[in-house]
Amino acid sequence: MGHTERLTRGCYGNPHSENPSSRASGELVARARAAVLQHFRADPAEYAVIFAPNATGAMKLVGESYPFGRGSRLVLPIDNHNSVNGLREYARTRHARTVYVPLAGPDLRVDEAALRGALPRGGRGLFAYPAQSNFTGVQHPLGWIGAAQSRGYDVLLDAAAFVPAHPLDLSRVHPDFTAVSWYKVFGYPTGIGTLIARREALARLRRPWFAGGTIQAASAQVAWHVMAGGEAAFEDGTVNFLSIPDVTAGLEWIGSVGIEAVRGHVTSLTGQLLAGPGALRHSGGQPMVRLYGPRTTQGRGATVALNLLRPDGGIIDERIVTRDSGRRGISLRTGCFSIPGPARPRSP
Repeated sequence: MGHTERLTRGCYGNPHSENPSSRASGELVARARAAVLQHFRADPAEYAVIFAPNATGAMKLVGESYPFGRGSRLVLPIDNHNSVNGLREYARTRHARTVYVPLAGPDLRVDEAALRGALPRGGRGLFAYPAQSNFTGVQHPLGWIGAAQSRGYDVLLDAAAFVPAHPLDLSRVHPDFTAVSWYKVFGYPTGIGTLIARREALARLRRPWFAGGTIQAASAQVAWHVMAGGEAAFEDGTVNFLSIPDVTAGLEWIGSVGIEAVRGHVTSLTGQLLAGPGALRHSGGQPMVRLYGPRTTQGRGATVALNLLRPDGGIIDERIVTRDSGRRGISLRTGCFSIPGPARPRSP
């Protein structure tokens, strides 16, 4: 049922109650949780679905609640989004060490030797990385999940850029925490993200505060409260019960199209985009474009990073590119895309 039809036909209320409108909302939210688990082939006995305002909010839940401490590590590839980089502030205040792993080679993939060194066996802490870089489009191996876990680390997978066009099977890989943004998958609704957490890992998190909806009971007279169990302990206040059902509708649509069909179409378009700019030349034969990251569609997604060049090889200011492309009705994302690590001029 579509959003407008659902609202005109039904009456929905805050799901933190037991009246008919609240029960109607609760049933739709429960249906959305089940749809998310089914889409990612995640066993409901192993995984919990927590709704958040966005993928950033989902990852913040992990960072603020994770048991960092002296001797533990937060390990981050340098092409992480700032929503992951920001977790280092939680690690720092709890005396954990943050270790960044560099990129290597013309494809700007993570240096795997450096990654192994950053994840020593018998260590403890959190390894957080993007399944797909939002800067270069590089798709990092999902095999890192089990490898890091075997060395003693929990894994936070930023899947926001990966899952819109690629399947993620949580019956095959088992990240402790996975963050997703739904508008990136099917365009609507905005303001809904999800943390898919292994229940075993979720039980190790400790919320730094409590709010409406997250507790079983609390006292205003003494410092006492009892947190709710499972998902409820991590969903602060009232969930977005009018938009969460749209996730179910979106996943049904993706299922009808087929994620493999989406992947094939996106890969084809990416290949055309990679081939086109590289052939552009100034009148004197100098290249007009410098591409970053993989030059083929192998092991990469649809994000293509580039600079436009002057005839002398200098980089054209991205603000000029934004202005002139906008005048032509072309929407480009310019800047460093909230990924400061690799966002600096490089040689081809």
